[in-house]
Amino acid sequence: MSAQSAGTTAAARPQLPKIADVLAPRHAELLDFRRDLHRHPELSNSEHRTTARVVEALETAGLDPVALKGTGAFVDVGDGPIVLAIRGDIDALPLQDLTGERFRSTNPGVSHACGHDYHTTSVLGSALLLEDIRKRAGDLGGRVRFIFQPAEEVTPGGALGVIEQGTLDGVPRALALHCDPNVDVGRIGCRIGAITAAGDTVRVVLRGTGGHTSRPHLTQDLVYALAQVASQVPSVLQRRIDARHAVSLVWGMISSGVAPNVVPGIGSISGTLRCLDVDGWHQAAELLPQIVEQVAGPYGVEVELDHKRGVPPVVNTEDEATLLENAARSELGAGSVQLTPQSMGGEDFAWYLTRVPGAMARLGTRTPGGRTFDIHQGDFDADERTLEFGIRTLTAAALSALQ
Repeated sequence: MSAQSAGTTAAARPQLPKIADVLAPRHAELLDFRRDLHRHPELSNSEHRTTARVVEALETAGLDPVALKGTGAFVDVGDGPIVLAIRGDIDALPLQDLTGERFRSTNPGVSHACGHDYHTTSVLGSALLLEDIRKRAGDLGGRVRFIFQPAEEVTPGGALGVIEQGTLDGVPRALALHCDPNVDVGRIGCRIGAITAAGDTVRVVLRGTGGHTSRPHLTQDLVYALAQVASQVPSVLQRRIDARHAVSLVWGMISSGVAPNVVPGIGSISGTLRCLDVDGWHQAAELLPQIVEQVAGPYGVEVELDHKRGVPPVVNTEDEATLLENAARSELGAGSVQLTPQSMGGEDFAWYLTRVPGAMARLGTRTPGGRTFDIHQGDFDADERTLEFGIRTLTAAALSALQ
C-alpha cells in the first residue's frame, strides 16, 4: 500500500471517541436500570419483565432486538459479518434479599444474589454504547451480537436452548463477565484454560422395609444406610479417580424419617458433583452408579440414582482471554488485571465455548479494603462502580474485535 492510499484509509476512518465519554451521559440511566432489575428479580425461565425491559431499552436506542422463545433476547449492533458475541445472564436466585438496600428485591424469596443484574446491565450498556459510537463513526466495520440469556442458574443451563435457536450462527468467538467478590472493583481476574469446574446434581433415593428402631435387624435400617452413602460415596469416588482431576461430591440435602423410634421406608440425599476437567467429569459419571450400589448394597435397600449432567468447565482460549485482559487494561489501567484461580463453581457459558473459542473473566465487585460478600448468599452486595467497569471493559473488547 502506498503512503498516499494509507493516508486516505486513515482519513476515511473517523477517530473513535473515548468509551468513558460515551458512557457519561448514559451512566445514570444504566445505574437506574440495574437497580430496577435488582428490585424485580425473576427466577430461571420466568424472566418476562426483565426481557421486556431489555428489549424496550434496545428499541428506544433504535436497535432491533430478537426475542427468544420463552424469555431472553439478542441484538446485533453494526453491519457486515459478526466478529464477536457477548453474553449476559438475566435470571435470579430463590434467595431472600438481605442487603437492606433501598432498592432491595420486592419479590419475596427471590434476589439477584449472583450479580446477574450487573451482568445484564453491563451487556446492555455495552450494546447501547457501541450503537452510540456507530452513529458517530458511521461504520464499525462489522457486527457484535449481544445475548441476554435466561436460566443460567438451573441445570444444565439456559445456554443450550439459546444456542439451539441460532444465536451462535456466524459467531466466531464469544466473551462474558461474571461478578467476583474476591476481586476488587476496578479490576478483573482472568486465566487461560479452565476458569470454572464441571458441575452436576446427584440424588440418591433408598427404599426398604421400615419398622421399629428396637428391631433394626428386621428392617433395612434406612437412615444408617443413608449415612453410609453420605460418608463413603464421596471418599470412594475420590480414591477411584486421579486426584489431579479434583473430583468433589458434596451433599447439600438429606431427608428421611418422621419419628425417632421409627425406621423409615424411604430416604434421599442430594448434592453436587464438581470436577476441574472434562476427563474427570466423564470418569465420575461412569463410576458413580457402581459406587453407590456397592456402598448401599450390604444393607439390602433398593437404590435409585438420579445423576443430572450439568455443565462442563468454562475453558478460556488464549486469544480471547488476551482480548478481555487488554480491553480491561486499556480502560481500567495497567494494573487492572490479575490471575484468578480456577473456581469449583459451574457456569453454563461453558456450552458456548464447546462451539466457539471464547473467554470469561471475573469482574471485581469488592470495595477495596471492604467486606467480601459471597455470591449465592442473600446479603451479596457489589460496589456499584462494578457496573461502569463492566460496561467499559466489554465495549473496549468489542471495539478491539471490530478493529
